[in-house]
Amino acid sequence: MNLFGKVTRASLYLIAAFGSAWAYAAENMPGGPAVNQLNFATPATKIMQEIHWLHWMMLAICAVIFVGVFGVMFYAILKHRKSLGHKSASFHESTTVEIIWTVIPLLIVIGMALPATKTVVAMKDTTNSDITIKTTGYQWKWGYDYIKGEGEGISFLSTLSTSREAINNLAPKSNTYLMEVDNEMVVPVGKKIRLITTANDVIHAWTIPAFGVKQDAIPGFVRDTWFRADTIGTFRGQCSELCGAEHAFMPIVVKVVSQEDYTQWVEGKKKEMSSATDDPTKVYTLDEQKERGAKVYASNCAACHQPNGKGAGAFPALDGSKVVLGPKEGQYNILINGKNAMPKWAGVISDGDIAAVMTYTRNSWGNKTGEIIQTQEIFTARGGK
Repeated sequence: MNLFGKVTRASLYLIAAFGSAWAYAAENMPGGPAVNQLNFATPATKIMQEIHWLHWMMLAICAVIFVGVFGVMFYAILKHRKSLGHKSASFHESTTVEIIWTVIPLLIVIGMALPATKTVVAMKDTTNSDITIKTTGYQWKWGYDYIKGEGEGISFLSTLSTSREAINNLAPKSNTYLMEVDNEMVVPVGKKIRLITTANDVIHAWTIPAFGVKQDAIPGFVRDTWFRADTIGTFRGQCSELCGAEHAFMPIVVKVVSQEDYTQWVEGKKKEMSSATDDPTKVYTLDEQKERGAKVYASNCAACHQPNGKGAGAFPALDGSKVVLGPKEGQYNILINGKNAMPKWAGVISDGDIAAVMTYTRNSWGNKTGEIIQTQEIFTARGGK
């Protein structure tokens, strides 16, 4: 094949590749951004409707000012230029001009500030909520605790469900790529939901554009915000505060359902939590603990320590690790209390999960200790409380 043929063939491959990429890209994300979207997300709350109105109102005012100022300026440049014989006027301290360019901008600012202030005040009014949910940011997932209202006592972690194979371009990507989770926050339509935000490690930010909500989650501090969804559906957002290497991999998904469906979800979730409660006295086999530990590791540890246990950056390798292969007490302490970049996992995942993931890491890759960590050992190691 001559050079021209090779170039032509390569060009066809590129065109096909771009065409394929375009076909993939030209698909709206359910509950997320749409193809060629230029405006904000479609409002799902009254607050977001007000934000939309403020945005367009202020944009229109700015556009009028822009056209007016530059229109006058260019008119003066064209019609009163020196080449036409015009001479520059000389005037000083015109009281009228001073009043005009002080009063008009003041009125414009007041006209913009009043409705904006009303909306900002409404955004901060978290009183009389129907349901209160504590939202905790972790590197890199979200924890939800329903602490008041229907669903009180429900607690779970919400983790990115996009596979590592898809992230590494080894598997097809869905139209919710990097915006899908294993456990969605579920709330009833038409109810005022108060969110209390905090963080376990670094600053995160809980954001759902369709709700008009963006609230920082700061370690050691508590912030709150609220929303009342007017539309049933699934709504997506992301952590919008740079929080580390996996910042792009901690999406937020809220599922808004009818009151009847919410009540059913609450009942089902409580039954699920009850059945998942670990019996500290139960003894598991090595295979049982490794199977469970593999799932816990994939959801909570692989993002930092890598699926192959080789580690990355500040996160050390677990394959061949002196801690993992050393005395169990050392690994207990790190998992329960945390150390450096490693967060504490006691209270975040169950004792059974900690025991399972310890068993998995001590018996995976090149690690072959043969040790089985039981739930009772973790329960005892953290004080039996």
